[in-house]
Formats: sequence, structure tokens, C-alpha cells
Amino acid sequence: MLYKSIEFRNVVGQKIKVTEIPVLETNSIYYFMTKVRLESFITNLYHTPQDSTCHSFRTYIKTKINGRVFIDLYGFHNFKGNA
Repeated sequence: MLYKSIEFRNVVGQKIKVTEIPVLETNSIYYFMTKVRLESFITNLYHTPQDSTCHSFRTYIKTKINGRVFIDLYGFHNFKGNA
């Protein structure tokens, strides 16, 4: 699974970093859900002053979605032969 991160400045001027955002194909069944949750998370971070500057999207979405969906989204796949 590939992850990306986003850095931006909020209303107050603080530099905010959001990490562990999964990279999904547009035909994935979780693409729309992840996109909407990410937009609401970033909007919330943008409009309120924060104590910390680095936030994990993974920990945020873990509290918002079903456990099985979380495992499907962030599950690790074992590869044979270290591939």
C-alpha cells in the first residue's frame, strides 16, 4: 500500500502536516469514502488552531469507520520472497 502526505498552512498560519493517506485507484470501492473523510478532516484542521503540527489520517479514520473496512483499507499483504 502506498501512502501520501499533505502539508498546508491553516487560517492562523500554522504549518499542518497530514500523513498516512492511502493512495487508491479511482475505481476502488473505498475511493469516494476516503476522499470525503479526508476533505472533512482537512477542513476541520484548516479552520481551528492546533496544538500539534503533524496529524495521522490513519488514526482519524480508525475512529470513524467500521473495523472491517479499516482492515480492508489499511491491511498489509504478505508477499512471498520479499517482493
